Amino acid sequence: MDRRVFIGTLAGGLLAAPLAAEAQPQAKTARIGFLSLSPGPTSTMDISPGLRELGWIEGHNLTVEYRWAANRDDQLSTLAAELVWLKVDIIVTSSTPAAQAAKRATTTIPIVMTFVADPVGSGLVVSLAWPGGNITGLTTLARGLVAQRLELLKAVVSGLTRVAVLRQPGALGERAMRDYRTSRRRSSGRS
Repeated sequence: MDRRVFIGTLAGGLLAAPLAAEAQPQAKTARIGFLSLSPGPTSTMDISPGLRELGWIEGHNLTVEYRWAANRDDQLSTLAAELVWLKVDIIVTSSTPAAQAAKRATTTIPIVMTFVADPVGSGLVVSLAWPGGNITGLTTLARGLVAQRLELLKAVVSGLTRVAVLRQPGALGERAMRDYRTSRRRSSGRS
């Protein structure tokens, strides 16, 4: 091969390489659907700082579709269906009713639940250890956690013999507390 042809081909390839790199399609923008019963955002619902730490920046490589039900349970199903229609990559919920609406709306889009009182008792998951389906996440009040929190309280407060419980009858986490109190009474010989 002629030396000039070889060098010309090599130089042409090197010069064309940056053009080929620029022609690459941009990475897909991730889409998160955020569904909440609340009327609007609160500081505890801000997921942006954690995502930013992981390199996900809203407006750059991330889009967040916020849907607020303004404390109207009847709006959650419509808003969840809207997020499914938008084909978000994941749905993040911030209450038990919002998680239930998302579960009814899709069986394929992953759902991350937060601020859920009793995911097992409310039918969202099969168990905390093995949620099953397309739902995972956090819970603030579950049957096993109630007992652990009371044991921790007893360990921290020496001599603790009585604990008062304030409750809201009919609240989503109320059943977990009631079941725990009943089982404790039975185990201590009281009815």
